[in-house]
Amino acid sequence: MRVTADRDRCAGSGVCADRLPAVFDQDDEAIVLLLVDEVPPELYPAVAEAVRRCPTEALTLLPG
Repeated sequence: MRVTADRDRCAGSGVCADRLPAVFDQDDEAIVLLLVDEVPPELYPAVAEAVRRCPTEALTLLPG
Protein backbone atom coordinates (compact mmCIF):
# COMPACT_ATOMS: atom_id res chain seq x y z
CA MET A 1 0.00 0.00 0.00
CA ARG A 2 1.14 3.52 -0.76
CA VAL A 3 -0.07 6.85 0.54
CA THR A 4 0.12 10.11 -1.37
CA ALA A 5 -0.21 13.66 -0.13
CA ASP A 6 -1.55 16.66 -2.00
CA ARG A 7 0.64 19.33 -0.44
CA ASP A 8 -1.37 22.09 -2.15
CA ARG A 9 -4.50 20.87 -0.42
CA CYS A 10 -2.90 20.35 3.02
CA ALA A 11 -3.99 22.90 5.63
CA GLY A 12 -1.26 21.98 8.10
CA SER A 13 -3.54 20.73 10.86
CA GLY A 14 -1.01 18.05 11.83
CA VAL A 15 -3.60 15.33 12.39
CA CYS A 16 -1.59 12.81 10.36
CA ALA A 17 1.81 13.71 11.82
CA ASP A 18 0.47 13.63 15.37
CA ARG A 19 -1.26 10.30 14.82
CA LEU A 20 1.51 8.53 12.90
CA PRO A 21 4.96 10.18 13.06
CA ALA A 22 6.61 7.10 11.52
CA VAL A 23 4.88 7.89 8.21
CA PHE A 24 4.02 11.61 8.27
CA ASP A 25 5.84 14.78 9.26
CA GLN A 26 5.42 18.48 8.56
CA ASP A 27 7.77 20.97 6.94
CA ASP A 28 8.58 24.42 8.35
CA GLU A 29 5.26 25.71 6.99
CA ALA A 30 3.37 22.81 8.66
CA ILE A 31 2.61 21.16 5.29
CA VAL A 32 2.58 17.35 5.27
CA LEU A 33 5.71 15.40 4.37
CA LEU A 34 5.70 11.68 3.64
CA LEU A 35 8.49 9.74 5.33
CA VAL A 36 7.93 6.41 3.53
CA ASP A 37 7.32 5.34 -0.07
CA GLU A 38 5.62 2.08 0.82
CA VAL A 39 3.55 1.68 3.98
CA PRO A 40 4.62 -1.34 6.05
CA PRO A 41 1.74 -3.82 6.43
CA GLU A 42 1.64 -3.43 10.20
CA LEU A 43 0.87 0.28 9.75
CA TYR A 44 -1.99 -0.15 7.23
CA PRO A 45 -4.80 0.34 9.78
CA ALA A 46 -3.18 3.42 11.33
CA VAL A 47 -2.45 5.00 7.94
CA ALA A 48 -6.01 4.31 6.77
CA GLU A 49 -7.30 6.07 9.88
CA ALA A 50 -4.99 9.05 9.33
CA VAL A 51 -6.27 9.32 5.74
CA ARG A 52 -9.90 9.24 6.96
CA ARG A 53 -9.20 11.90 9.60
CA CYS A 54 -7.45 14.37 7.28
CA PRO A 55 -9.70 17.45 7.44
CA THR A 56 -8.86 18.59 3.90
CA GLU A 57 -8.75 15.11 2.30
CA ALA A 58 -5.17 15.76 1.21
CA LEU A 59 -4.13 12.14 1.75
CA THR A 60 -4.95 9.21 -0.53
CA LEU A 61 -4.34 5.48 -0.20
CA LEU A 62 -3.22 3.60 -3.28
CA PRO A 63 -2.83 -0.15 -3.79
CA GLY A 64 0.74 -1.27 -3.40
